[in-house]
Amino acid sequence: MPRTAADRCRPLPRTAAAIGAIGLIALGAAPASADGPQPVLALAPVSPVLGVKPGSSFEVPVAFANKGTTTLEKVYITYVASYGLAHRELPSNCTRSDLPEDDDMPAYSSAVCEFDQTLKPGAVYAPEKVLSLHVLDHALYDSVWVSVATGPGEEDPDRPEHPVPGTGPAVKLIELPSTTPVGDSDPEHPDRDGAKVSVTAANTADLKVTGARSAGRVGDTVTVQAKITNTGPAWLAPSDHLPQTLITMPSGTTVTEAPDYCYKTATGSYNCYTSMDWFDVGDGQPFTFTLRIDRAVPGAKGSVTFDAKQAPYDKNRKNDTAAILLDIDGADGGSTSGGGSVGGNGSTGGSGSTSTAGGSGSGSPGGSGSTGRSTGGSGSAGGSASAGSPGSSTTGGDLASTGSGSALPLAGLATAALAVGAGTVLLVRRRAARR
Repeated sequence: MPRTAADRCRPLPRTAAAIGAIGLIALGAAPASADGPQPVLALAPVSPVLGVKPGSSFEVPVAFANKGTTTLEKVYITYVASYGLAHRELPSNCTRSDLPEDDDMPAYSSAVCEFDQTLKPGAVYAPEKVLSLHVLDHALYDSVWVSVATGPGEEDPDRPEHPVPGTGPAVKLIELPSTTPVGDSDPEHPDRDGAKVSVTAANTADLKVTGARSAGRVGDTVTVQAKITNTGPAWLAPSDHLPQTLITMPSGTTVTEAPDYCYKTATGSYNCYTSMDWFDVGDGQPFTFTLRIDRAVPGAKGSVTFDAKQAPYDKNRKNDTAAILLDIDGADGGSTSGGGSVGGNGSTGGSGSTSTAGGSGSGSPGGSGSTGRSTGGSGSAGGSASAGSPGSSTTGGDLASTGSGSALPLAGLATAALAVGAGTVLLVRRRAARR
């Protein structure tokens, strides 16, 4: 999705709001008729699930009340599990749909259970057997959206479902004591109620940065490309779990073009957000900059790193920082930058030609040229976010930014979160390429 100049001064929003829209699939039942008494459903609170281990299972207890004045003859309970979770054996009165990743959201699985029985006004009910979910090896920050409704919801025409019936014994609803606490119903949609259950797994995700090395003569324009990659084992869901990448260019250079999702924090320094909505294992985000070599500065080098405080799940700090090196031909008889490691793990950043504009030279922009999934709207906890400061990059990047050496200013970084309401439906688009 094209981004305006104003967008370039803002941090990219994340897509928890978009993935939160998955949960609304379960709430797509037709609204109750305005004529006569209406059904009123309200869920009981569901506690977050913390510290579950990959390979284990956990239960999602669901209870609800018929707060209306009429008897209900049928309800549906829906469980939508995010990418790091999977449904186990389901009762025969439930169906499961597994939807693959697409341009709008990651893969997920939904289970819809139909209960064809009489539900009295004022009574509280729960399934006689609690549904269980499996924690996959790549789980970390995941969610389950649960809902109760008088209808089964509507199929997304862009992602047709192919439900598979459960094979276990059918499950019925049992009546609970009337003193069982339940929440308030939604006055705008009394015929359905839903809630998001956060699931945090005891897992890690290792983010690796790759630097870059380029070469040219004074006056040349060259390209450098740094990168951040999720090496796993966990995926990173759309939320505030994708850190900002801090990039500083070597002294003696001017940035003539910067990525739209990077903004200037100081001369030659940029704070970059990922254009991806989520990071699966193996996903990488490149950051490609165009530099003009203004003068040779012996020993000058830049760097790429990220704010480790934003990634507590990353326990390997050895590959969190890498160098950006620039070899300038003809300066005092040789290169000004000398040797050095470019990759975060001690390797160089890749290979490629870089020199243009009246000079020759070869170098290696680090990392691959893939982009990721681009967001098209606000997300839940849009990751760490910092508003563009005066001097933020606009179209064409920082056109008057002279490189400042390896210092990485961390001041001015702020986090912003956007709450996800149950009534908010937001779809996003990712950038065309990945990995």
